[in-house]
Amino acid sequence: MRIAAAQIVTGEDPQANLKLVEQWTAKAAEAGADLVVFPEATQRAFGYPLGPAAETVWDWAEEVHLIAQRHGVVVVVGAFTPGAPAEEGGQPRVRNTLLATGPSVYVSYDKLHLYDAFGFQESRTVEPGERVVRFDTQGVRIGLATCYDIRFPQLFQAHAGHGAHLTLVPASWQSGPGKVAQWRALAVARALDSTQYVIACGQGLPEAAGVQAPENAPTGVGHSLIVSPTGQILAEAGDAPELLVVDIDVDAVAEARKVLPVLANARTDLSLGPN
Repeated sequence: MRIAAAQIVTGEDPQANLKLVEQWTAKAAEAGADLVVFPEATQRAFGYPLGPAAETVWDWAEEVHLIAQRHGVVVVVGAFTPGAPAEEGGQPRVRNTLLATGPSVYVSYDKLHLYDAFGFQESRTVEPGERVVRFDTQGVRIGLATCYDIRFPQLFQAHAGHGAHLTLVPASWQSGPGKVAQWRALAVARALDSTQYVIACGQGLPEAAGVQAPENAPTGVGHSLIVSPTGQILAEAGDAPELLVVDIDVDAVAEARKVLPVLANARTDLSLGPN
């Protein structure tokens, strides 16, 4: 299976961002990709009001579905969907959602771990998801994760334990000292501790794409990665928009789990509580 990671930089306007999805899906299809993954917040970049985007998401998602069907590829893209109604006196929140759509695929995943870290509080405007999501296409089982989820190995191990060959990680990784190194290290670590491919597709650096971004929003640093089940970085982007394309070998996953059986060897009888 051929996977493409489309590292783009999105802005405020969902329709302008939809045009980027169309353009980069066409590029991926021309490169022979069976699936193309876009970053978190492709529908609307962070730093802008998310509620209006969530209110129109299904019309936007239908356009993404039509793009996927036209090009004959599965498209995985970050968007926002309506959350639960606001409690009395509170503000309505949205869900940070991945949409996966294309030939024989139509699923969604709501981000489980919200980014309340490094001075940003995603939970003010976003409510967490409640379920782990995987899907199958062309004999490949694929897990879904979003950005901050990459810091939580148990999600990736859960995907692998249920037969996932790879996990897709769309992101809008906030910049800061050491953040690119952390991103790279976490992608490699998640591949190693779950013996699967990790395709980590982030928003590019806005300045590298000539985009003016809202101040202090997690708008991306680039450096999308495709990592093998044994931790080898197969492809890495720079700061600017870029398309990564790699062939995924499911036999390599089986071989990695044979020679590095961390899933089989894991102790599940240990208490993490106090002695």
